[in-house]
Amino acid sequence: MAVQSGVYRGVSAADRVADRRTRLLAAALAVWADPDTRTTMTAVCAAAGLSERYFYESFAGLDALLEAVMDGIAAEIEETSRAAAEKAGDDPAARVRAAVRAFVELLLDDPRKGRVAIVESVAVPKLRQRRTELLRYLAHQSAIESRELLGAPGRSTNEDEIAGLLFIGGMAELVTAWLDGSVEASAEEIVAAASRALVGLYR
Repeated sequence: MAVQSGVYRGVSAADRVADRRTRLLAAALAVWADPDTRTTMTAVCAAAGLSERYFYESFAGLDALLEAVMDGIAAEIEETSRAAAEKAGDDPAARVRAAVRAFVELLLDDPRKGRVAIVESVAVPKLRQRRTELLRYLAHQSAIESRELLGAPGRSTNEDEIAGLLFIGGMAELVTAWLDGSVEASAEEIVAAASRALVGLYR
């Protein structure tokens, strides 16, 4: 749908479209994470307070919207973890722990994000591949950053990539078990275990 250039009540058409897109993303997160609500376009639009005609301004369909939600969460995880590591100083172990803590705290602040990106996305056939792609991307970033932080004495780049996959895959399973209650642990215990695992893989 084409974006009109007119200004309405001091807000441009582009800004109104952006606002509606943001509302749809927030509504999709809420609906998708709710086990008592079926995730449909109608439910998302109702939660956003928008008619379905506005849905197609930004998204080709429901799967495209849910994929955008997943992409946004993955970007937030990456940005939050990297920023925390940068603030932690020069000590590699402290930087690793800060990055892991930032990720865990993000899930504590809004558990819906971990649930939809890691757990619920598996149940949507068209999103399974995207989930795999995002996990592998985060594994690759983990390999790069760990190599920079911890050095690479005697390890090949391929070995670092394997370690990244082991860490991110393990974290995905750990978070799944933590969110569904199969694993009872405090946030601090999760941070400590994950930090030890990451350092151990690269040392």
